[in-house]
Amino acid sequence: MIIREEMASDPAVIFEITKAAFENHPYSNQTEQFIVDALRVANVLSISLVAQLDGEVVGHVAFSPVTMSDGSQDWYGLGPISVLPERQRQGIGKSLVFEGLARLKALGANGCVLVGDPAFYARFGFRSLPDLVHEGVPQENVLALPFGTPTPRATVLFHQAFTATS
Repeated sequence: MIIREEMASDPAVIFEITKAAFENHPYSNQTEQFIVDALRVANVLSISLVAQLDGEVVGHVAFSPVTMSDGSQDWYGLGPISVLPERQRQGIGKSLVFEGLARLKALGANGCVLVGDPAFYARFGFRSLPDLVHEGVPQENVLALPFGTPTPRATVLFHQAFTATS
């Protein structure tokens, strides 16, 4: 498997992978593919990686800047992350996340935040922090991974692209 940066020829396949990955997901509004496109159009995909297996793109992860209400700088959001349904549970998503986090650290990021399943993301070091919230989301699903910096005491705001529906 090769993990590489998104190329100009990848957006259409990333759209289809993301659509397929979230098609039957119980906590999805099936808009994740539109979110990725909106992040790209807004030029805020700080890191956009694909997993390639036998020459085929089978997964994708996006990282984009977030705003912290307390003014904390250089924090990023993870997501959406998607893997073709027939390729899930093979370590592809895990590899994408680890590579993306390593690249965030290399950029000088102070940390990463996401909304997701604590049982899944704990393996990467993400955890719920009592002083970090995202309005409208249960506290246990707002997860953060500080990179050795003080943890924000803030409300996290993802880019407006996360409201994309088409």
